[in-house]
Amino acid sequence: MDTAGKRNPKNKDFQLWQQDNRPIQLSTPEMARQRLEYIHANPVKEGLVYAPEHYCYSSAIDHAGSKGKIDIEFLY
Repeated sequence: MDTAGKRNPKNKDFQLWQQDNRPIQLSTPEMARQRLEYIHANPVKEGLVYAPEHYCYSSAIDHAGSKGKIDIEFLY
């Protein structure tokens, strides 16, 4: 378990998001695709679902060809 929330005086008990700002320039479509796949894989890695498109709050379902809860506009 991450104890960053306990070490950070801004938090009482835990910390949900990392509190840093290190933007990464996604200079190629391949880099953008890799980051999107990483984000889509997070619910699977946490054991919430068996496949990225099964997580109802993810755009992975749209990328798999179905319709998710939020309208997604593909820019590519």
